[in-house]
Order: sequence, then structure tokens, then C-alpha cells
Amino acid sequence: MRTQGEELEDIKRRQCFIFVKDSSAVFIRYIVMESSVIDPVPTDLGRALCIITGASKGFGRSLAKQIAGLLKPGSVLLLVARSGDKLRELQADLAASDAGQKGLVIRCVTADLSQKGAVEETVKAAKQTNHLDIDRLVLINNAGSLGDVSRFAVSFTDPAEINSYLAFNVSSALSLTASLMQAFPKRSGLQRCVVNVSSLAALQPFPSWVLYCTGKAARDMMFRVLAEEEPELRVLNYAPGPLDTDMHMQARTLSGDMALRASLREGQLLTCEESAAKLVKLLLNDNFTSGVHLDFYDL
Repeated sequence: MRTQGEELEDIKRRQCFIFVKDSSAVFIRYIVMESSVIDPVPTDLGRALCIITGASKGFGRSLAKQIAGLLKPGSVLLLVARSGDKLRELQADLAASDAGQKGLVIRCVTADLSQKGAVEETVKAAKQTNHLDIDRLVLINNAGSLGDVSRFAVSFTDPAEINSYLAFNVSSALSLTASLMQAFPKRSGLQRCVVNVSSLAALQPFPSWVLYCTGKAARDMMFRVLAEEEPELRVLNYAPGPLDTDMHMQARTLSGDMALRASLREGQLLTCEESAAKLVKLLLNDNFTSGVHLDFYDL
């Protein structure tokens, strides 16, 4: 009978067959090759504080529902969006879910993140959680807008219009991220992760999308710099792909470039749920290079 030790040794090995040819025959030699044991994929995100902006609908809402089930009891899910009614509806749904019944705390902040006070309000709500009570901090910067895609770059002559767009789509993400990193500083036993919900538009120019492309490109670079400056911080730029959302409907009906509008109408859309599932898997596996840009179709 084999001992337990021998059984464990088998788990640490893989078996291979190779063909060896000599002068008289071709035969199969059986060999055993050593290999390390593959670590199991985590099944939860631990006891965490998870903040999701733009959580009231679309991709952010799907993320909130999926992540809620991966947080251990006593964790806090902080949802931020401009639509208070939709946030409260989501909060009620999550509170009634298995995660909510097992002790997940769901908090909501109704705020326009383009305003300085909104960032401060969000950080204040996050700080209700003692940093010693959690082993993981996850910030998902999902809030964003398409902007006016009916016009071309040479029509944007008003600095106030441009600055208003960038305040919501770029400045708020940096301000919120920096404030939360200060509120929950690096310490032993705390893993910190920041996700920027990106887009192909961060890498590729699209006619009539000057605001959107500029904002997404700026955010990608912003978080790449953060990854360089904070080596212990896990940073990911995730492009969720073409999603079946109100934003995509706006893009395919209002884009000023007719060729782009036609291509958007012909393209196949993803559900928010299937793209959110890929992001959640990335967070669980946690084997991406910090600062990298990953697209749904790369995975």
C-alpha cells in the first residue's frame, strides 16, 4: 500500500512520454518530470473594502452584483453614482442577496464626482471602515461619460466645455484614487488594488470622439504612472469591450462620423455580465502585470 507521502509526491509531478529512436527500433520511454504544484485560484476577495464608481447602471451595476458574492462577511461595498434612486434600488437588491444576508455591508454615496465635494464625501464614507478591519482595498474607477460625439475636434473652442468633461472623466479619478490611497496607506497585510475601466479608445483614435479618446488615453497613462510610482500597488487598466449599454446606444446614434456610426451598428455587443465576469476573474487570479492595459478580447 502506498504511503500518504508517496501520494503527495505524485501530485507534485507530471508524467510525459517521449519517443526515442535507436538503430534497431522506435520505442516509447516513460519518464517522470518534476514540476511545482499549481496554486489554487482564490475563490473570494477576502475581507475587503470595495469602492465602485458609476455603480448605478450598466457595467458598474453588473460588477457590484458579481463582486458582492466574493466578499467575506463583514466586508464593505461602497457604491458611488449620480443617480440616487438607482443606487438605492441596487443597495436593496444586494442587501436581500446571500451576501447581504451573510453580513456584507452596502453603503451608497450619491454624488457627481466632477465636484470636489463629491470626492471628499466618497472618501469620508470609505473611512467609516477601519483600515485594520480589512485585508484588501479595491477601487474600481468606472464612472465616465461619452461626451459630445456629434462634433469634430475643430469645433471645441470653449475651454469651459472641455474642462467640464475632463473634470468628471480624468481629474475626479486621479483625485479620488490619490485621496483613498492616503486614507488607506500601505501596510503589512493590506493588499491594495486600483482598476481603471478603460477602452479601445485609450489606444486608438476615433473621428468625432475627441473628448472620449482624450479622456480614456489620459486615464490609462495616469494609472500607468501610478503603477510605476507605487510598486506594491496592483493597478489594472481594463477595457471591457463593446457593451450593450445606454452609452453604446448614444455612440451608434449620435456619432458625427458616419462610417464609425455604421460600424458600431454592425458590431456584436457584449453583455455587461460577461465582461464583468472576466474582470472579476482577473482580480481573483491577480497575475497581471501592474499598470497593464488588458482588453476583454485579450483574455
